[in-house]
Amino acid sequence: MSRLSPEARRRRTAEIREFLRSRRARLTPQDVGMPAGAGRRAPGLRREEVAVLAGVGVSWYTWLEQGREINVSADVLDAIARVLRLGDAEREHLYLLAGLNPPNGGPADRAVPDGVRRVVEGWSPRPAYVLDRHWNLVAVNAAATAVFGYGEDCHSCLVAHFMNVRVQEAVCHWQDAARAIVGQFRADAARYPDDPEFGRIAAELCEVSPAFAELWAEHPIGSAAQGTKAVHHPEAGELVFSYTTLPLIDLPGYRLMLYTPEPEYDTGARLAALLGLPQPVPG
Repeated sequence: MSRLSPEARRRRTAEIREFLRSRRARLTPQDVGMPAGAGRRAPGLRREEVAVLAGVGVSWYTWLEQGREINVSADVLDAIARVLRLGDAEREHLYLLAGLNPPNGGPADRAVPDGVRRVVEGWSPRPAYVLDRHWNLVAVNAAATAVFGYGEDCHSCLVAHFMNVRVQEAVCHWQDAARAIVGQFRADAARYPDDPEFGRIAAELCEVSPAFAELWAEHPIGSAAQGTKAVHHPEAGELVFSYTTLPLIDLPGYRLMLYTPEPEYDTGARLAALLGLPQPVPG
């Protein structure tokens, strides 16, 4: 925006402010999978909710909405566009208001090697996905979307566990799982003492999720390279998986999560029925 005349900058600042406010106002918490909550003074999503769901800082998003001079990337604009449910024309408009050329294709892909993506897709019809260092979902196969609800509107496994109603209702023994997840995230943060992103994520998730804030204050610590995850799917019923975590050597902090149906719980047959397959999914 620095190359614009002062008057043009004022017009663009007003436009991006009103545009983003209007798109926040047309959504409800339920639209993005969050509980309705109480005590809202205005309809729509709050700034901090958009920021956390998009995986950006609350201050940064506020500055964007205010039209300040900040560094803007395609990745973060695409994340905001997903949260705000922007159509193609609206997404292009956001790019232009932010001072970027709109991309010709879809949202920018994160740097996950093609070979790893093939493993994720090839693991289907069993769930698999890749998490980056900060627990962002950077590659997800169709089975993980169907079973865990990790769709395009879920950028973070951590945020989804505390802010997505569908995920909360699906996870069996949610409180125990939440404590384990917080413990693992805190342990991961300790491995990267020079990375402030962990602290930012935790602080801003504390602002919007009392459940996370309470657990974060307890300082649980945990780590799980292997384990069991149980979910109650609204169509398939109870599904129980064993999972294995594999670090990706070429991507420090990234890990591949592979899920295998537990045969004693009839998970393979239930998963096959959910995905429309003729045979039970192998364990």
